[in-house]
Parts: sequence; C-alpha cells; structure tokens
Amino acid sequence: ELLMEKFWPGPMTLIFKKSALVPYGTTGGLDTVAVRMPSHPVARAVIDAGGGYIAAPSANTSGRPSPTKAAHVEEDLCGKIDMILDGGEVEIGLESTIVDVSTDRPVILRPGYISQEMLKEVIGPVEIDRALLLDSSKAHPKAPGMKYKHYAPKAKLILLEGSDEAFFHYVNAHAAEGVAALCYDGQENCLCVPAVTYGKKDCPQEQAQQLFRALRKLDDLNYKLVYAACPQSEGLSLAVYNRMIRAAGFEVQTLD
Repeated sequence: ELLMEKFWPGPMTLIFKKSALVPYGTTGGLDTVAVRMPSHPVARAVIDAGGGYIAAPSANTSGRPSPTKAAHVEEDLCGKIDMILDGGEVEIGLESTIVDVSTDRPVILRPGYISQEMLKEVIGPVEIDRALLLDSSKAHPKAPGMKYKHYAPKAKLILLEGSDEAFFHYVNAHAAEGVAALCYDGQENCLCVPAVTYGKKDCPQEQAQQLFRALRKLDDLNYKLVYAACPQSEGLSLAVYNRMIRAAGFEVQTLD
C-alpha cells in the first residue's frame, strides 16, 4: 500500500499472490499476478473502457528491443494484431520496475526508473534478484525480459567496460566494414567507425529514454558487430546496464 500510494500511477509493477478471480491464462500458470497502474491518459482510458482492468502482454516480439513508439510495434507485429493505438513516444523509455511483494521481503525482479534507493526510502530493505546481472544457468530470472538474452539487436553486441580513452582506442583499432559503435553523445566524434548514440554519459534519464531507439536504429543500418560503451550499474543506470548486458548476451570485455 505504501508503494502504491507513492508511485502509482507510474512505472512500477507489483507482484501479488493471485486470488481465484485471476485466471491462470493471464499469469502463465503461476500463482502470482503482476499489476500496474500506468500514468499515460490513453492507457488509462483503454483500461477504463475495459471495465477497470485488462490483461496485456508486451507489444513486441520476444527477445527484440522493446518498442518506444507505434512504428516499432508495427515493425514487430504487423499482420499479427488488429490495431495499434498511437499514444505518442514513451517518456521514460524503459519498462517498469517490477517489485515482488508476494514474499516476506520485497524483491526487485526487473530494475527500472524507480530505483532500489527510491523504494528503500518508502518501505525499508529491498533486495535485488541475483539473476538480474548474472550469466548463470543456475540463476533463473523470475520476470519476463530478464532471461539470458533479450532486447537484442540483429548485430552482435559487445559491451566495453573501461575509460573513454580505452573505449576509443579499442574501437578504432578494430574498425572494419560492418563494425559500428553504440556510445554516448559526443563520443562519436572520437571514433572512426559509424556510431549511434544513446544520450549523455552523465544523464541516465536520457540513456534510458533513448536506448531502445538506438538499438533499433542499429538494426535499420544493418551492422554486423557493435561495440557499446558500458554504463554504470547503480541507480537508474542499473536499469540501463541490465538491458544492455542482456542485449549483449552477457558478453562484456574489460579494457585496461
């Protein structure tokens, strides 16, 4: 109740133990159900028209970068759905934070705009599902989109972790046909390969808003191999890092 009062309507999904009123067809056979109250007026109008609640999957093909505008939905689902209701481009850019409140201690199953620190300010201790950042067959993520490889562009994506100078040097040393870079605003001027940017280095809000657009742009340009500047892994940046490390299939190279 404290979380709902603080963050709803907004980008937070809560996992509850389901009652008999919730059919298993909407929970994937699980005894828990994910509930969210969005803030977008068009989404709220659709929910009201549906009687106050609707069950809905994500509007993209599984494994692909999430859509941030109607054109992305058309790319993935054209011919598979009857209609697209265009509510404009998304504001935040990443999916909601998922918090499991069905157990004794709340657990973040998917990081998002509402960070662990923000949740702690409201309800105290909150754990993070250890499968979020681990490449381990023994750590199975509990939330959709958190599986081994997700959000992936068609090109092979490799995260490069290190200083800006090391990033520039490595990418330029491996320049070749079909190679591109995913980098922060302004870094493209230091690279000798084609580059797509995803926001300023010191602005995780911009990175979150632009990441999926950037991944889809890489697809449009048909690159074969993309070296990406690795974001931080705390606060909102954790959500960006989580999407990128999964898009790369956990292939991260640490630079000296």
